[in-house]
Amino acid sequence: MQLKHLVLLSVSGVLFAIGLIGVITRRNIILVFISIEIMLNAANMAFIAFAVAYNEITPAAAAVFVMALAVVEAAVGLALIVTLHKRRGTLAVDALNLLKH
Repeated sequence: MQLKHLVLLSVSGVLFAIGLIGVITRRNIILVFISIEIMLNAANMAFIAFAVAYNEITPAAAAVFVMALAVVEAAVGLALIVTLHKRRGTLAVDALNLLKH
């Protein structure tokens, strides 16, 4: 594995950590949503780095699958965010207690 592949994997790890910190610390659901998207993009970057490093097609195919998953997650997530804002009038994560009795 060359240095450029290690740099890509390091950047991917840092992006994933930033996204994870955003998911854990943010209280606005849109910012949590963006943090999850950052984590998915970091996973894509790692898949592509492995695909280039080992001349394999399988990680690249996994990256395409993750991109499709991100599109579905974005559509469903934004629909839930709009519905939450219409019903509750807020975008706070603390307002997500819909399953409580």
